[in-house]
Amino acid sequence: MRFWLAALLLSVSLPGLAASRVVSLSPSLSEMVVELGAADLLVGRLDAGEPLPELAGVPSVGRYGQLDMERLLSLQPDLLLLWPASVGVAQREQLRRLNIPTYTAEPASLDQLADQVEALAVALERPQRGKELATQLRQRLSQLRERYRRDVPVRVFYQVWDQPLYTIGGGQIISDALAVCGASNVFDDLKLPAPQVSIESVLQRNPEVIIASTQAQLDAWKAWPQVDAVKHGRLLLLADKGLERPSGQMLEATARLCEQLIKAL
Repeated sequence: MRFWLAALLLSVSLPGLAASRVVSLSPSLSEMVVELGAADLLVGRLDAGEPLPELAGVPSVGRYGQLDMERLLSLQPDLLLLWPASVGVAQREQLRRLNIPTYTAEPASLDQLADQVEALAVALERPQRGKELATQLRQRLSQLRERYRRDVPVRVFYQVWDQPLYTIGGGQIISDALAVCGASNVFDDLKLPAPQVSIESVLQRNPEVIIASTQAQLDAWKAWPQVDAVKHGRLLLLADKGLERPSGQMLEATARLCEQLIKAL
């Protein structure tokens, strides 16, 4: 299960020469490198399932929370791309002591995601491509907000996990994606990126729509027919994992989420 920070973190310390050996410790940042046309710079990446075709030949340096430090060092990176939640606290401290130039980022909103694209492009010396991609993302975001804006947002419970029950807090980027779709996260007052909640608290907030990643998680809510989402059959299966990977493709994943919500209402 993934945990996210609530704010954009940005720290870039570049070497005297342009980076030529980049290791990405975030699948979403790896995807962003590809989108910026800089996949040739990647010599290592954090593994998280099936990679993009452009990344298939890039060596793995571990998985979420299980970084292979020896393997990473053998690749002699001159720039690290870090998503804080993907590496444990102890290993983040190890990385800090290595003094390898590091770009660290985690967006809390889709606007910040566009800013991150532009900033990362500068770090990779692809500034023009970064400006173009960021402009496209901002234009698409504006279109989605205009198309799906609602005077009264739809109340949504977004389930991350079931045992124990986890959701997303208000500072998490998926919460912002819901807002773009004319919806509101019923737990947007919670500041933790992935807070644990009780079934009772969900019942009290009475969401109009429940979104989960498995059918079993959705079916379990049928035990509470008094919830508006259950009463009206608004239990949405999130099949699109792109929503959980904040790279350039997240805007289209958000568009698909908006369409799911519209069809359910």
